Formats: sequence, structure tokens, C-alpha cells
Amino acid sequence: MGNDLETREKLLACAREEFMAKGFANASMRQICTKAGVTTGAVYFFFKDKEGLFSALVDDTYQSVMQALQKHLTEDAKEDLASYVHEPGDHDPFVEEIIHVLYANHDAVTLLLSKSSGTKYEHVVDQVIDMIDSSFGENAIRTCDSIPGKQANRYMIHWLSHISVMTFVHLLTHIKDEKKALRFMKPAMEHLICGWTNYILEDKQDNE
Repeated sequence: MGNDLETREKLLACAREEFMAKGFANASMRQICTKAGVTTGAVYFFFKDKEGLFSALVDDTYQSVMQALQKHLTEDAKEDLASYVHEPGDHDPFVEEIIHVLYANHDAVTLLLSKSSGTKYEHVVDQVIDMIDSSFGENAIRTCDSIPGKQANRYMIHWLSHISVMTFVHLLTHIKDEKKALRFMKPAMEHLICGWTNYILEDKQDNE
């Protein structure tokens, strides 16, 4: 049992190095196994296949990020946009939570963002954008029921969803220290919230 655990951990360490250097598509199973001192059969035994090996490195982080995001979106969806008043720092707990998850698992996040082509995770950025776009779009439509003459600004909602996600992507690729990232992201989030609150709705005649 101890040897199995040691072999599995060695495979994961060598796979992380290979995937980080070459990405999933170009990574060599043979090279991973040679570095780990095992045959390719060990990969099939522990992980089923190459993608299973990649998944073992990233899936816990992927699930944690998605759960934190879904929790945040669910809480935001309860807000009545018609009467919502943003107070500075309202979103600090979410920023702190998501930044900590991302930076505590920086290698896994890097693999998800830029090394996952060819896996089921390759569209993770688009998936997150779609989640945000859908949640805020539905909330905006509900809000319009109580505000005559207003409609959801669908283009702006999608653009803001994209900008919000890419702000985190930029952060992860340019700032390596978690504390520095947090100092940047808190005011950046305040800026993003101003965009959401000011432009998520538009006058109906704007498109007439």
C-alpha cells in the first residue's frame, strides 16, 4: 500500500512537470513514466489514461473554484437590482476566498488555463464566462419586471462577464504573490461592480 502511494505521488509530480512544460497535448506519457521510474502500465493502473492523470492534478482545484463561484452567483442572484446599493468592500470575502483558492493551487490553475487543450477542461474560461453571463442576464431580466421602460443590456452583460474573468486570468499570469494579488483585486473588483450596477440595464428605446 505504501509503495503504491509513493508510486502514484511520483507519477503526479513528474506529470505536473511534463504538463507544465509542454501542455497536455504535447506531453509524453513515456517521458513521464521514465522520470518516475515506472512503466506506462502504472499510469493505466492508477489513472486509466493520460487525461485521467491530468485530471488528478487539476480536478480538485477546478471543483473548488466552480463551487466558490456558484455560491457567489447564487447569493448575488438574490439581490434586487432595482434597489441594490453597493457598499465598498461588499465583495471582499468572495475576493479573498477565490484568490486564496487560486493561489494555493497555482500550478493546477496554470494547467487549467493554459495547458489543458485536448482535455475536458480546455474551455474552462468560456465555461466560467457563460456561468456569469447567464446568472446576471437572468437577474437583469427579472429586475426589468419591476422597472418599466428598462431591459437587460445583453451585450454589456456578456462583455462585463468576459472582462471580469479575464481580470483574474491577467492577475494569475502577471502577479505571483497572493498578497499582492489581493491588493490589486479588491479595488479591481470595486471597479467591476461599478460597471455591473451602472450598465446591466438599459432604456428600451436605446435599441429602437
